[in-house]
Amino acid sequence: MSDDDLKPICEEHEIKGRRLSNRIRTEVENEVAELVAHHGVSPKLVTVIVGEDPGSQMYVRMKHKASNKAGILSDHHDLPETTTQAELLRLIKKLNDDASVHGILVQLPIPKHIDEKTIIGSINPLKDVDGFSPANVYRLFYGGEDLSAATPHGIVTILDRIGWNDLSGKHAVIINRSTIVGKPLIMLLLNRNATVTVCHSRTKDLPFFTRQADVLVSAIGRRTSEDDPFFITTDMVKEGAVVIDVATPLGDVDFENVKDKALCVTPVPGGVGPMTIAMLLKNLVSAYRAQMIE
Repeated sequence: MSDDDLKPICEEHEIKGRRLSNRIRTEVENEVAELVAHHGVSPKLVTVIVGEDPGSQMYVRMKHKASNKAGILSDHHDLPETTTQAELLRLIKKLNDDASVHGILVQLPIPKHIDEKTIIGSINPLKDVDGFSPANVYRLFYGGEDLSAATPHGIVTILDRIGWNDLSGKHAVIINRSTIVGKPLIMLLLNRNATVTVCHSRTKDLPFFTRQADVLVSAIGRRTSEDDPFFITTDMVKEGAVVIDVATPLGDVDFENVKDKALCVTPVPGGVGPMTIAMLLKNLVSAYRAQMIE
């Protein structure tokens, strides 16, 4: 055990996302080694990108690097922007049928001529490491957290690891209603007994809600330069709140000023981002376990 393993996750009001993600990655690495020794088969992740979005390329490289470090095999399919929906569906069916593949991740966004819901729905739920398939969303609705969306799961894991795993009597406010962050996060917070309010672009008097939040999660992500004003300023935050900033790459929260008022706040970068990749690895291990049992 290193000295860093003994340090708190929240230190001087700052949530150390990289510190926690490194611990989870070590847990995954140890678990993978045990599973491979038992089953004689290595977990394998396959990613797919359609088009040449630079952000997608960067995220996928990071996912492969983290996977390989944890002892997880990985492969990648880079498809041109002109790929048809039928071609993509054929590739997904091939990966679904391949017993050596335990996790499939189609990096979003995909070109507009391809229906995102159809693609997500075509992935075998047992291999859906993003946690977006209808079956996995249904499972989450009924309290099951295996293969739940990585970013929301990373958020509640932060809360769990700082000792806020039971949110009874606490008010959580989410500024996001997407299927990737806001909606799955509602269920994960309800699982921890929080009272949950969801705000979005049409919410009137946003500060009225944010000032009530014991847990404030912001995923607006519309700042385009360092000169743009922050969406969440210190006057919008309740004293002693836990503030989670999901917006990348520039953040929603005025971190330097908010951290002295909040109990804990995530920085950008170095907060939720590393946790998303760590939870993807955990999902891959869960997917592998489920398929090896079958």
